[in-house]
Amino acid sequence: MRITQDWRSMSRRSALRLLGAAGASFGFSATLRSATTPPQESTMPPALPGSTGPGPNPYWNSVGMYVNEPQKAPLLLLTDRPVQLETPRHYFATAFTPNDAFYVRWHLDGIPNAIDLKNWRLRIDGNVTKALSFSLPDLMRKFPAQTVAAVNQCSGNSRSRFQPRVPGGQWGNGAMGNAKWTGVRLSTLLSAAGMKSGSLQVQFQGLDTGMGPEGYGSKAFLKSLAVTNPVLEDCLIAYAMNGEPLPLLNGFPVRLVVPGYFATYWMKCLTWIRVLDKQDENFWVKTAYRIPDTPRGATTPKEVKAGTVKTVPIHRMPVRSFLISPDGGSKIPAGMDVILRGIAFSGYGRVNELEVSDNDGKTWLPAQLGEDFGAYSFRTWEFRWTAKKPGRYFISVRATDKTGNIQPDEPVWNPGGYLWNRIERQEITVGVAE
Repeated sequence: MRITQDWRSMSRRSALRLLGAAGASFGFSATLRSATTPPQESTMPPALPGSTGPGPNPYWNSVGMYVNEPQKAPLLLLTDRPVQLETPRHYFATAFTPNDAFYVRWHLDGIPNAIDLKNWRLRIDGNVTKALSFSLPDLMRKFPAQTVAAVNQCSGNSRSRFQPRVPGGQWGNGAMGNAKWTGVRLSTLLSAAGMKSGSLQVQFQGLDTGMGPEGYGSKAFLKSLAVTNPVLEDCLIAYAMNGEPLPLLNGFPVRLVVPGYFATYWMKCLTWIRVLDKQDENFWVKTAYRIPDTPRGATTPKEVKAGTVKTVPIHRMPVRSFLISPDGGSKIPAGMDVILRGIAFSGYGRVNELEVSDNDGKTWLPAQLGEDFGAYSFRTWEFRWTAKKPGRYFISVRATDKTGNIQPDEPVWNPGGYLWNRIERQEITVGVAE
C-alpha cells in the first residue's frame, strides 16, 4: 500500500483538540490503576467453562472469566501476568472496534501504569545523522497528521483451534480489532533524523519491562523491521485511536502501526526508535515470532522434532472472515428471512469477495460487501438467508482478497500457533431440530 486514499489527513485544529483531550483525560499523567481505586461496576456476561480439554476449542471466543480493567469494558481474561484480554464476539458487529473493547496483549510483566507526559519523549537514535527527541505535543503540532484504518491482530489469534495444542495464550477469535489510527508517518521522522549509509534495520522498544537480566528477552521487548522493507513507508506513529487518545492498555501515548502486519510489530508505549547498522539478534526477532518458511507457514510435529524446519519472521496476516450474527444461540423459525452479518480482512490487500455456504461448503453464494475503509481495514458483509426446512445448518464463510488469496478449508499447524485462517463455521438451528 502506498499513501493513497486509504490515508486521510487530520486538520491541525482537530489535532490540537485531540491533544487537549489527552491532557484532560490523563492530566499529563496517565494512571492505569490504583490500589485505592475500586473496580468499575458493570454487569458481567456469563463466563464460559475454564477449559475445553485437549481438543480444539469449540467456542467462538476463548474460555474463562470476564474482568474489568481501567478504561475497558468487560473483556475475557486469558492471563494477568502479562496482561492478555480478549474481545467478546458481539463487538465485531461493526467495522470499527470500540476502544474500550479492544483486546489487550502484553509480553512482559512490568507494564507501565503511569505516563508522565511532561517528561515522556519519543527518541530516535543509532545510525542516524541527528538524534532526535519528541514530546507528544511535538508529534501532534509539528508534523502533518495522517489517519489509516487498519486491523491489529495478535499473531496467536485462534490458537485454541490448533491440533495438537501448542503453548501460548489460548485465544479464541477475539484477539483482533480494527481502528482508525491517527499520527505521524514513521518515514517522516526517519527522514528528519537522516538514516546513514549502512543502516540495516529499524528497532522499536516500548516501556514494558521484565525481571530478566539485561540483554535477554525476559528483560525487554524489542522488534525490528528491515530498512528495505516497503512496509516502513506505511508505518504510522499513532497518538489517536478512533479519534481519541489511546487507552493506556493499548499503548498510550503512542504506538507503532504497521498496516497489514501482525500486532507483534505494533509496539505499544513506543519510546525508542533505533536505526541499526547490524542485524538485530535479540530474542524477539531471532527466536520468537517466527514461522516455517513454507506455504501457509505449516509444518508438522515430526519435522519440528527432527529440527529440519527453516523459519522466517512472521509478517503479513492471511485473509480471514467471520460470521458474527446470528451466533447460534437461538433457534430461527423456518421460512423466516435472516440477515447473516460478519467481517473480513487481509494483510495482503482489500477483500473483494465474500461467499457464504449453508451446506458445509458444498456450494457457495456471494454476499454483499459493506463500505471499503481501506486495504487493511475490516470490511463488513451481509447475506440474506432463508432456511425453508427445520434442522441444523452449518453456515460457512470465506473471503478472497485482491491478490487472489482465498481462505483454505484445511487447518494449519506450527509450534507457535500462528497464521490460523481456516474457513469458519457456525451451527444454526432452524425450527425444531431432529
